[in-house]
Amino acid sequence: MRKRAEIRTSHDDPEVVARALRPDNTAEIDTRVRGEQVVTTIDRETTGGLRTTVDDYVVNLTVATEVQRANQPTKPNHE
Repeated sequence: MRKRAEIRTSHDDPEVVARALRPDNTAEIDTRVRGEQVVTTIDRETTGGLRTTVDDYVVNLTVATEVQRANQPTKPNHE
């Protein structure tokens, strides 16, 4: 029996985050955009394999999100 996880995260620019994650897509990982969310489905044979893949994905997601935030235009400070 295969194990599956679906991870949904909301972002200001979900397409940028999804593009950063898509190179990691395999036959077992699918990342897509739904509205303002990045949705990734991970499907593995074992619970241990699923856990490891989810852990790796969360690290990659964290980096992609930080890069996306760092590249957002800043609002002018009119002080």
